[in-house]
Amino acid sequence: MKTNSSQILTSSLIVLIALAPSSFALTPAEAEARVKQDDATVTFLEYLCDDHGGRLSGSAANEAALADLEAALRELGLDPIRETFPMPGWVRQDDTLTMLAPVHREMRAIGLSYLEPTGPLNGPVVDLGAGAPEDFAKLEIPAGAIGLFGPSSRGRAGAVGQRALEHGMAGLMFINRVGGGQLLARTGGFHGKPLPLPIFSITQEEGFWMRRLIARGEPVEVGLQTRSFNKPVEVDNLRVRIQGKTDETVLVGGHFDSWEKGQGAIDNGLGVAQLLALARVLRDADLERTVELVWYNGEEQGLWGSRYAVAEGADAKNPPAVMLNLDMVGVPIGVNAMGHDELVPLLDWWNENRGEGRLEQGVTNTTWMASDHTPYQVNGVRVITFYAPIPQESVRYYHDFADTFDKLTPEIIKDSSGVIASLVVELANAPDLPSGLVPEADVEEMLKAAKLEERLRGSGLWKF
Repeated sequence: MKTNSSQILTSSLIVLIALAPSSFALTPAEAEARVKQDDATVTFLEYLCDDHGGRLSGSAANEAALADLEAALRELGLDPIRETFPMPGWVRQDDTLTMLAPVHREMRAIGLSYLEPTGPLNGPVVDLGAGAPEDFAKLEIPAGAIGLFGPSSRGRAGAVGQRALEHGMAGLMFINRVGGGQLLARTGGFHGKPLPLPIFSITQEEGFWMRRLIARGEPVEVGLQTRSFNKPVEVDNLRVRIQGKTDETVLVGGHFDSWEKGQGAIDNGLGVAQLLALARVLRDADLERTVELVWYNGEEQGLWGSRYAVAEGADAKNPPAVMLNLDMVGVPIGVNAMGHDELVPLLDWWNENRGEGRLEQGVTNTTWMASDHTPYQVNGVRVITFYAPIPQESVRYYHDFADTFDKLTPEIIKDSSGVIASLVVELANAPDLPSGLVPEADVEEMLKAAKLEERLRGSGLWKF
């Protein structure tokens, strides 16, 4: 009989479950120690990655993997709830990009999500630099050209695509920011609308090659054809509620979906496992506040699961006091109050009381966007993130073929989960946790001060 990930988790816990009282007080230090001593969640993640591969939202692999997680939670005696919601789905097909001149070769490339079927078509390549407005302004761009841009954070695909369309271009190629033949799978936009022209992520090596040829006046031509297509889908978030003495809620979330070329281990199988580790250690704990754990779908293509949860789902009806987001969280070396000054004293208290385990970079207070915390913060919920870098020799592979389970050590999974568990217990029991939504005017001021207004408007998330 085949042994699945939920069975492995359960069998590893039988002794711990038998010895545990029905309800018990739990300190931050005890929660951390318990998590670090158990290998069951590590094994669960290994099976989840190896049995299902990548978990693109709306795919059969995503649903099968979510069913395994749901079964594991039920076998722990928990009652996970599926929150079904619609989102703009997308199906990847055989999209091709070919260098035609001066060399004929099939290029290593991957289409951005929300591509529509296009071509086949050929065109000359134009170097757009970073893809900024001033880069377009200094060029004479022939109709039907295919643009080359990046690597640069200024060259966001949606904005560059709109500029290219206005200049009569036929397609775009985005140069990956990491070398070694890697590709960066990414969404074509947070709006979920079909892209007006095809955009490919290409390797740094082939992008720089074409850039050198163009710089010395050598004509470069490419051909492309896209077969991927858009398709509305219904997917599920998975939510577990661990009831405390009050209904005031500490929400901990992380996205379940991933890009499908690899296994989605780093991004964000790690967060999937960390949430499961929390479920294990908190399920019988005696907590002041209720803790809810949410595995979101649709993050990679536009934060669809968290947008639904906070606007129409359970968190719209009962907003949490605080939301802690777990997205590619390695072993924390700092914790971030995300612009909420009123959270800093509590986080400082928690960190100082860790003694020798204090996070070396302490508490920071910087607002950033583009993960599942963003819809909550925009809607007035206080959010917390960690500064927890994953070693470069592993994290360089996220969103690519090599984002596989072997890039994570058991120590990264257990040690990161332990620190997270410590903070969650502190938040659940702290007498001075700020409550209530942040006033809308204060949220707007905070986001403007962080210079996020333009990006939030471009993503369709600005509500002020």
